[in-house]
Amino acid sequence: MIFKSATVAASGLILLYTAVFFAVKFGWTNVAGRVDPRSAEFQAARPTVPAAPRWTRGEEWRTLATALRKDRPAIEGAARAAGVSPRLVAAVIVPEQLRLFYSEREIFKQIFAPLKILGNQTQFSWGVAGLKQETAKQIEEHLKDAASSFYLGPTNESLLDFQTDQPDEERFNRLTDDGDHYYSYLYAALFLKQVITQWEKAGFPIHDRPEILATLFNIGFEHSAPKTAPQVGGAVLEIGNEELGFGRLAYEFYYSVELPELTD
Repeated sequence: MIFKSATVAASGLILLYTAVFFAVKFGWTNVAGRVDPRSAEFQAARPTVPAAPRWTRGEEWRTLATALRKDRPAIEGAARAAGVSPRLVAAVIVPEQLRLFYSEREIFKQIFAPLKILGNQTQFSWGVAGLKQETAKQIEEHLKDAASSFYLGPTNESLLDFQTDQPDEERFNRLTDDGDHYYSYLYAALFLKQVITQWEKAGFPIHDRPEILATLFNIGFEHSAPKTAPQVGGAVLEIGNEELGFGRLAYEFYYSVELPELTD
């Protein structure tokens, strides 16, 4: 995983980045997604969420919470533009950032924790939301395609219009801007709104299912197939000594008492 930050220029980290680059390139860091073993609980009744889940007790969460508070205006602005709740946007950022904090230990200790910043990816996934380039393009295309089940309507078509004739470069710069994460949040918020819209059109509303929305955010548009009993899952994350699926971790944050300023 490669990150964009001026502080990353420290020479002591060059070998680490090189190793991480090849690890990702050859798939050594790939973690297979899976259906959450307790997914059935979400069908019968909402599982109880501890007020302070175990993963909130470490330095990783304290660092992430501080960074998200700094970004509150950008999160709220993006959520408002897309028409979703700020807390839902944060819910898909939390598992992505905790994954980085726990998997990239040296970078966390030397950069993220001291500076209280988010991991801003620039290689195979982009920005603080970890979006793939192809996913970002799909989000843009869905805004313009009135025939798509993900289409949000004519008033939203221009939300991601480019200002230059170099869309690939502009997209990359938008999503990896160290000083302003607004576009990372906006693309994430629009993904969520597009999936919510698709499922509502099919007669299966999931606007109040953060665990399903986060699962779909993690596994992509191609796996978004509206149905009666969607399953919770996604990548399995090693958070301390605990394994948590992407969707479940998002759910636990969403219904926790953490970051009450980011509400619906």
